Amino acid sequence: MGKLNGLSLFANIGVAEAYMGELGIDIKIANEIDEERARFYQEVYKETEMICGDITDDNVREKIVKEAIKEKVDFIIATPPCQGMSEAGLRLEFDPRNQLIYYAIDVIKKVKPEFVLLENVPKQLTTKIKFGDEIYLIPDYIKKELENDYTFNNETLVMAKDYGVPQLRERNIFLLVRKDLNYKWEFPEKEPEITLRQAIGDLPSLDPLLREGLEFTLEKFPDYEIKRQAGLAISKWHYPPKHSWKQVEWMMHTPTGKSAIYNEKYYPQKADGTPVKAHHNHYRRLKWDMPCRTIIQNNGVMSSLACVHPGRMYQSIAGENLYSDARVLTIYELLIVMSLPLDWSIPEWASETFIRKSFGEGIPSRLIEKIMKALLQQL
Repeated sequence: MGKLNGLSLFANIGVAEAYMGELGIDIKIANEIDEERARFYQEVYKETEMICGDITDDNVREKIVKEAIKEKVDFIIATPPCQGMSEAGLRLEFDPRNQLIYYAIDVIKKVKPEFVLLENVPKQLTTKIKFGDEIYLIPDYIKKELENDYTFNNETLVMAKDYGVPQLRERNIFLLVRKDLNYKWEFPEKEPEITLRQAIGDLPSLDPLLREGLEFTLEKFPDYEIKRQAGLAISKWHYPPKHSWKQVEWMMHTPTGKSAIYNEKYYPQKADGTPVKAHHNHYRRLKWDMPCRTIIQNNGVMSSLACVHPGRMYQSIAGENLYSDARVLTIYELLIVMSLPLDWSIPEWASETFIRKSFGEGIPSRLIEKIMKALLQQL
């Protein structure tokens, strides 16, 4: 395989880059606007020069370009924020975040790398952006700016589940090759799906830590501490998430793959018993026999979209059918479904909320690894 020098734009905490070093891709420079994420990235990838700053700032962008040319960067990965287009977001017309592709393209045109990977949500294909007096669909704008110098892949929609990742997560990815090179970069052949049962089914069951306190937790879950220790024996990141008792009770009565909003008695409700208005995928348990649903930013909250552990049915002392693991996925389980290395060096200072949000904005590591391998095998 050949060696590549890379630049990562909108780098987040470096989820996409987790296996690039093993492939012989040296990410020389990275850019991230958020100081906390930039600090995380720098601690994980100590050899990379992290340029923390706003890419829309001409001085910041000029520094990125200057350093990229100096380091002979021949590969750029750009993953602009997707919140302006995401199905889970507000999707405001002409959201300023959607315009960020302009600045990524500006860097690409000035650095002139041999290869480019541009990633975003599928909604990018039908999202409009405005430049001057002109309005473009994002794909049309990208091709207008780059197709004279680069060839594009034929198929751009890809599902992470098809490439060794136990998560659905559909993405739109443009793979660009500079026209003076004799390569054709397409997605590799699809692989068999990995279900949640295969991915996390053997991990120890965990009871949630109740917000009402440890004493109340032990009252409701006498085996809480035994299970917690069993989880920690696997990994320090496989520890009980914290939830309120009312939500836990709702989920204890919710079968695998179902949403609590359809429960006859233990459904999401206000103090007066009024049902909580919710989407059909809120308070929903995941399914064992399919890959995980897409990990979103708010994956630590049970009321978010399909983020509760599948659970297993058991009978209470009173003979009632209940379901275990009334909780969201642990950080360790998220590492697995994001296909990150299980020993990934997460900084000790990073809070659980920060880690979860950053994972929700990341692109699964193995997906990028497989796509990059398809190119590197030709070099």
